Amino acid sequence: MMEQANTLGAVNGPVRLLLRLEALVLMVAALVFYIRLGASWEMFAILFLVPDLSMLAYLVNAKSGAEVYNTAHSTIGPIIVTAAGIITGWDSMAAVGLIWAAHVGFDRALGFGLKYPSAFGDTHLGRIGRLVGKGEVA
Repeated sequence: MMEQANTLGAVNGPVRLLLRLEALVLMVAALVFYIRLGASWEMFAILFLVPDLSMLAYLVNAKSGAEVYNTAHSTIGPIIVTAAGIITGWDSMAAVGLIWAAHVGFDRALGFGLKYPSAFGDTHLGRIGRLVGKGEVA
């Protein structure tokens, strides 16, 4: 069913690999800057999975779930929060933005892409979930 994933706009092949490597670099860069900032690792551990709370929006419906999840997993928010923290000198805000960026990079490096409103498992990086490895995935 590779065609299904492609009709959703999912990438595959070398482009998919490049996007996942790019995400890995994002995660590593966020971690390097977090270390240089000298922020609390306890705060990192507490906040790292917070963006995944956005999945609760799927309890409403897939469209709302995808919108909220994508908002929490886009790089736009972490970049704005990190930049605002740096510009204002508010290190805690910069730390939150870097944790958020590390989370986004981690998820994408693992292949968890931005969601389509059709289903949680339909992502821009291909289908995820139970069907993976059963011939129905891009």
